[in-house]
Amino acid sequence: MAHYVGAKCRLCRREGEKLYLKGARCYTPKCPIDKRGAQPPGQHGKKMSRRPSSYGIQLREKQKVKRVYSVLEKQFRRYYKEAMKSPQNTGERLLQILESRLDNIVFRLGFTQSRSLARQLVTHGHIQVDGKKVDIPSYLVKPEQIISLSKKTPQIPSVKDALEQKITPPKWLSRKAILGRMERLPVRDEMNDGIKESLIIEYYSR
Repeated sequence: MAHYVGAKCRLCRREGEKLYLKGARCYTPKCPIDKRGAQPPGQHGKKMSRRPSSYGIQLREKQKVKRVYSVLEKQFRRYYKEAMKSPQNTGERLLQILESRLDNIVFRLGFTQSRSLARQLVTHGHIQVDGKKVDIPSYLVKPEQIISLSKKTPQIPSVKDALEQKITPPKWLSRKAILGRMERLPVRDEMNDGIKESLIIEYYSR
């Protein structure tokens, strides 16, 4: 179950925009993007002066989405191949798969303030699906399945803070206290509007 364990702010700086990987901290003045602008990581942090190629633009979009959902290349490519087999739009299906990941669902339901914290909850056995413990962040939740926190989980400080925020989940999810439900798969308008999935399709179609 490999995943990136380096500095998350470095990833935002590399993509030149906020990816909101650290939850509440991303909304404070401590965010490096707010403090220094989108300065690339590295010793000198110099931006490339030349215009990026179409390949470079496609690559950066793919990397951005991988980092938002905390997915490595091998798994991301597998999701793309699965989306290709679907009769529906490949880009929309790819995003549906990413949004259906258990760690993302836990985040979307407002049980945590970031996907990385949601991933920790899942791997540490704090999340149940239809009453059974699931500790695999990449588990794909299906419509009508129930996602819940274990009994002691609401006492964890980060979870307690998130629950007090009373975040409203998207329309394709519903939540009551520490119980959530996936009502249906999301449609394109209900998913991340900052993603240009067509660039990802173009990248893998080279």
